[in-house]
Amino acid sequence: MKKLVKIFKDFKAESSTSKLKKQKSLTKINLNKYYQTFVPFPNNKDARYKMIDLFAGIGGIRLGFYKTEAVNVVFSSEIDKFAIKTYKANFGEIPYGDITKIDAKSIPDHDILVGGFPCQAFSQAGKRLGFDDTRGTLFFEIARIISEKRPKTFLLENVRNLKTHNKGKTFKTIISTLQKLNYCIYTTTFKAKDFGIPQNRERIYIVGFDTNTVSNYNDFTFPTPDYSKTCVGDILENTVDDKYTISNALWQGHQKRKLAHIEKGNGFGYSLFNKDSAYTNTISARYYKDGSEILIEQENKNPRKITPREAARLQGFPENFIIPVSDTQSYKQFGNSVAVPVIYAIAKEIIKILDINLK
Repeated sequence: MKKLVKIFKDFKAESSTSKLKKQKSLTKINLNKYYQTFVPFPNNKDARYKMIDLFAGIGGIRLGFYKTEAVNVVFSSEIDKFAIKTYKANFGEIPYGDITKIDAKSIPDHDILVGGFPCQAFSQAGKRLGFDDTRGTLFFEIARIISEKRPKTFLLENVRNLKTHNKGKTFKTIISTLQKLNYCIYTTTFKAKDFGIPQNRERIYIVGFDTNTVSNYNDFTFPTPDYSKTCVGDILENTVDDKYTISNALWQGHQKRKLAHIEKGNGFGYSLFNKDSAYTNTISARYYKDGSEILIEQENKNPRKITPREAARLQGFPENFIIPVSDTQSYKQFGNSVAVPVIYAIAKEIIKILDINLK
């Protein structure tokens, strides 16, 4: 069938075939001593690499690495209580809370560090361009853990505007800081639609390898997008509750605001799609609150919002991913998350380097 459907089915099948093998590792979760008898994506305690998941959200980056069957997650951190609820439902673990309160020495040793972090201006950016310049920012929390624990590699994800944030000083400080910690740094930007999901989401990815412990760090290359054709119809549900259809008053308001934005010459306002559209615009954490709604055309009806499950599919989450929160929270969570197929593609390339380095 269509490629996107295959992505979902392959992910679910892979999860099912490895479920019995991994079920034993689920009898005791070391994080916060949380016990759960079944989760869709159990941790693989026998995996060859240990990983920590920072600013974990609902576990999108973890899912990409999970599919490689090469990682055992030994620590995770997330502060949002609703994201924690979703993370727990899918992975059977309760992440530790505020990362700023956690002593880096207490974090288990690990080979891989992953995370996304809010983009903040650094007070001294453009001057010393060093580790201390990042104090008071959430990137500093990542940097201090990398400095203390020395993982072999890391993957960081952020918005594409990170490169131009604060006139480019923020990005320059981040890269300089990581390089001064003796990591070889690779960066790129990818669009989700180029990896088989119909969303025009562009993000920056930063990969680093410890030059002291990974001898073949120069061999890393980012994956090549497949640029396959995508279609919004692939992620749409067959039957949708009428509650997602927007009211006459709301629809009229959307149209007025859209016209006002056009007259002002900016690109804000709703975007209308149908099953034949190639892709949607980017789903954001403020979905249906920031004036850039993704709306789906309906025959003889007003347009409708996408459903939480459709939002999950727009990020490449598998069908068996549990959504235990309200619609409002689910839109926020998937908008804050990552395009899982992109992470999986990058994760495979990272694992290749580590596997060769083991030999």
